[in-house]
Amino acid sequence: MRTHPSDPVLDWLMDGDPAIRWQTMADLLDAPPGEVVKERRRVEHEGWGARLLALQGPDGLWDGGACFPAGYRGEEPGQPWTATMHTLQTLQLLGFDPASERARTVAQQVAAHGRWEHDGQRYFDGEVEPCINGRTVQAGAYFGVEVGPIVQRLLGERLADGGWNCEAENGSVRSSIHTTLDVLDGLIEYERAGHGSPAVTEARRRAEEYLLDRQLMRRLSTGAVIDPAVTDFAFPFYWRYDVLRALDYFRSTGRRPETRMGEAVELVRRKQQPDGRWPLDRIHPGRVHLDLEPGVGSPSRWNTLRARRIIRWWDAGGA
Repeated sequence: MRTHPSDPVLDWLMDGDPAIRWQTMADLLDAPPGEVVKERRRVEHEGWGARLLALQGPDGLWDGGACFPAGYRGEEPGQPWTATMHTLQTLQLLGFDPASERARTVAQQVAAHGRWEHDGQRYFDGEVEPCINGRTVQAGAYFGVEVGPIVQRLLGERLADGGWNCEAENGSVRSSIHTTLDVLDGLIEYERAGHGSPAVTEARRRAEEYLLDRQLMRRLSTGAVIDPAVTDFAFPFYWRYDVLRALDYFRSTGRRPETRMGEAVELVRRKQQPDGRWPLDRIHPGRVHLDLEPGVGSPSRWNTLRARRIIRWWDAGGA
């Protein structure tokens, strides 16, 4: 499909999976909404989305577990990404239509059979770690499942600096950029689903300030980059934070660009290759159902799509 005679990168994106095509159409080509919806529906039946859905087990779960595969003993390199939580997140990123009959069935099956490894809690009741609960809120809100009690728990678990940390139960008093962005993804999805409240919005805004005060990448105490890994753009990102993921979050909220995002945006610009594409910087190690990118260093459709729409948002926002 030829889309723009002067922009071969757009043609390259449109030669990708339906998950890439519909987002390119919506975010970069301003295609008519009806065409976008039609393309998005293909995610369920073709390509990566169809392949992931075909791997759902008879119990309604992926790889027999909630956060970890059934029988996992921690004896393999990296973290396995094949269990239900990570697969649901990937399906959301692909744009699997939550209003479809198949999506409703998926949500019902996970609700009926999913149990957290922590203490056997029902899947959409959440567990104790805010990083996990933030992603559970995101999935529940996306698929139309009631997750209000988890949201209230998260609101009560904020740390003094405005964010969250999975290590708070072990005594940590400082927030984690990883956990905070996981929770932010959940809260914004909860608001999009029509369940927002002044308390939810206030918590989300304050947590956004936590990230912005650090320019999305620097320690507040020293100004040093928090971790070199946050400047590597990975996909899928799972629970891990990086600058591209953070910027795409802010873009998705409709927030106007501002100067505290500027250094992060310039990092995105610098990573663009001479051919107009962005490479895949990192793959988080661990077992996967399928590869969504060809390999580290290769041109990445996911990074290119996200970088292009971030720059478009930034340039249109007048920051």
